Amino acid sequence: MSLVIHSLLAILLELPAGDWPQYRGPSGNGHSTETGLPLEWGPEKNIKWRAPLPGPGNSSPIVLGQRVFVTVAIENGKHRHLYCFDRKDGKQLWVKTVEFDGNEPTHNTNPYCGSSPAADEERVVVWHSSAGLFCYDHEGKELWKRDLGKFAHIWGYGASPVIYKDKVILNCGPGERTFVITLDKKTGKTVWQTDEPGGASGLEKRNPNDKQAPWLGSWSTPQVVTVGGKDSVFVAMPHHIQAYDPDSGEVVWKCSGLGDLAYCDPMFGKDGGVAMSGYTGPAIGFKLGGTGDVTESHRLWRSTSKNPQRIGSGVIIGNHLFMANEPGIAQCIELETGKELWKARLPGGNVWGSILHAEGRLYVTNQAGSTLVISPNPSELEILKVNHLNERSNSTPAFSDGEIFLRTFKAVYCVSK
Repeated sequence: MSLVIHSLLAILLELPAGDWPQYRGPSGNGHSTETGLPLEWGPEKNIKWRAPLPGPGNSSPIVLGQRVFVTVAIENGKHRHLYCFDRKDGKQLWVKTVEFDGNEPTHNTNPYCGSSPAADEERVVVWHSSAGLFCYDHEGKELWKRDLGKFAHIWGYGASPVIYKDKVILNCGPGERTFVITLDKKTGKTVWQTDEPGGASGLEKRNPNDKQAPWLGSWSTPQVVTVGGKDSVFVAMPHHIQAYDPDSGEVVWKCSGLGDLAYCDPMFGKDGGVAMSGYTGPAIGFKLGGTGDVTESHRLWRSTSKNPQRIGSGVIIGNHLFMANEPGIAQCIELETGKELWKARLPGGNVWGSILHAEGRLYVTNQAGSTLVISPNPSELEILKVNHLNERSNSTPAFSDGEIFLRTFKAVYCVSK
């Protein structure tokens, strides 16, 4: 019996951990099927390891098998890194650095390498904006790279790539050059590219007497959603959200009503979704289905007044959207009507990270580096735990095999029971 037990334990130890291959999880929607996640932790409690990073950053970690990947830049973006750590002990396995001497603007609140990587069983893909799109194997060997051109916006970049079947999908921008592109994940060759109008970068010298062009932009990571048995790629853009055919790049669905800036990813439930503008712009709710411009037939509501600034994305559970806005204000919104069921201030200040849902709990990390664990209660804000790391963070956690991976401005943490 002892031999059988030891053999079973050996097999279990060799099984791959639950993967978190992209920003906001396996499906990109903030939901996780992970169990056994820690409820509480701190600098001296339930920390399995801490791996220091050489600089701050807003990107989030991903986990594939026994590897943890995260991006970070130093020296004002001249050195853009992809780090790979061993998930068992946090040991650095390798780092791949891209040198960039060009002039690429950003805002001091959005350091370079704001884009999170994406991975599958064979490769990891990272977008460094004007420095290019790169693909490596899990040992750090470069498989291919693509120069997608120069991108310029006063607030920098932030959309993350998504690996879908045999493709890499990326929302490129913001700025005058804006497009959604899909590449062959094995070769890096373009499968399709669909251009957007783009908009002012905010860098132009302005005459006070001239009418100012709006600063348009999307930092939204694409979402692959199955509607009526067919997959579509949804991206929130200035003024609208639209869906692309993943094979051809054709725009097959469009719903208007957003503002000039799209920071959040679109959020989806069983039969509908929500897209939100940044910078106090409007939010819209919509039904899924249909083709073409469905604004009149499928838009359920449009909220235009007293909207808070939004950076991270929320999560839809049943008929309720739970959202943590930048000023540290949480909301519960009814999906079908857009009615605000409650609004309350979160402890600890501003929030840039996105909310995640696992084991009937919500997790979100604020800028003070504290992760709040919240009950998804549609009646009131119910905080279960507040876990402090005392290091600033603008990132979203990753869940894998019962463990939580957190990125701060100083380090990557593995939180484990």
